[in-house]
Amino acid sequence: MPSTVRFGTDGIRGRAYQEITPTLAYRLGRAVARVLASPVVVGYDTRESSPVLAAALLAGLVDGGVEATNLGVFTTPGVAVTAQRRGSCGVVVSASHNPYFDNGLKVLGPGGGKLDVATERALERALHDTPAPTSEEFPDVAIDESAEAEYVAHLRRLVPVDLSGLHVVLDCANGASSHVAHELFCATGARVTTLHDRPDGVNINNDCGSTHPESLARTVIDLGADLGLAFDGDADRLIAVDATGTLRDGDDVMILFAAETSRPDRGLVVTTMSNLGLHRAMESVGVHVVETEVGDRNVLLELEERGWVLGGEQSGHIIFRDLSPTGDGLLTGLKVAALVAQRGPLHELCNERWERLPQRLVNVAADVYDDASVRSLFEQVRDRHGVAESDVRLFIRRSGTEPLVRVMFEATSAALVEEFTFSLRELFDLA
Repeated sequence: MPSTVRFGTDGIRGRAYQEITPTLAYRLGRAVARVLASPVVVGYDTRESSPVLAAALLAGLVDGGVEATNLGVFTTPGVAVTAQRRGSCGVVVSASHNPYFDNGLKVLGPGGGKLDVATERALERALHDTPAPTSEEFPDVAIDESAEAEYVAHLRRLVPVDLSGLHVVLDCANGASSHVAHELFCATGARVTTLHDRPDGVNINNDCGSTHPESLARTVIDLGADLGLAFDGDADRLIAVDATGTLRDGDDVMILFAAETSRPDRGLVVTTMSNLGLHRAMESVGVHVVETEVGDRNVLLELEERGWVLGGEQSGHIIFRDLSPTGDGLLTGLKVAALVAQRGPLHELCNERWERLPQRLVNVAADVYDDASVRSLFEQVRDRHGVAESDVRLFIRRSGTEPLVRVMFEATSAALVEEFTFSLRELFDLA
């Protein structure tokens, strides 16, 4: 096994059958069995490569001598909750919001929690030393049909809300939530319209879900619905749409719940991608904010260290640490819907709480990105407008899941943001 296989911000991810192969999945199963030495529950998303990779992974776990349970198509947070409830570890076969031709392998530690760096390094070493499978044919493992009902019942116990009278539109991204979201929300008494819940192996995240919520926004407006909720391929993210068709991301959600639930001895953990307006809004209501690097694991570790309960990412990963071992889009969606049912329209709640400052994110292909040119452009634009350092921000990071560099720019001036964005696109000849 090449020593270049490393865990990124969200496990191991790459092109299915090229970088993420059945052999790698099998070896990871063996490595997990050796390092974690615990029963393991396995779930996977709806992309065409996932059942094949899951079969190889399950075979590796069994050959490694541990008890392995096949959950079938299952959300990432659902795997985490099932692992927590059964005292197991977990592995998810999914590339989350990536297109169908990618896939990934995410390992969850005992109780469904994120792995620490030391354990990831131990798994990488074990992967390097693990033998290849003796056959490319892997036996089918019967699916535990009881797990999905247990997960739905668990979510209903956490948020036992009556949504009668609320019309909710769900966008399942043709992903793992396609199997549970409609049933879950119908059980609340809500009127439910469901979009993109017919996965065919290649349509996961394709112009739908949390990364492409445009059709959801149109449907909410066309139907006069109260709320739209968009999940990503493995349903650990949520992007909401209010009744006006306006997108409400993780920053909106965190602000609402921080203002509703935070006690004076607690605060909010966000990442460097969160809007400057969030920081100002939280300061105005006395909620302390701590910033981490991008990645929900970083958020979770900071929450655990401080003993706080709420944190997340602008992209829609929201962690209610007192309720779930990881971010859960379905749980967050239930809580947002409950807030709307109890307090009123989402757009009114958000507009009362904060003002989003102009912010733009541009993705640049990693192989053409030039850092010096971007930073020089930033200084030129800022100097030309004489903007104070506290009123403008540039943030640059390499994606841990795609071959992209993400360049985020925000300022108190919308014109300044547009000028920088236009110049940035010209610099790299982006459409």
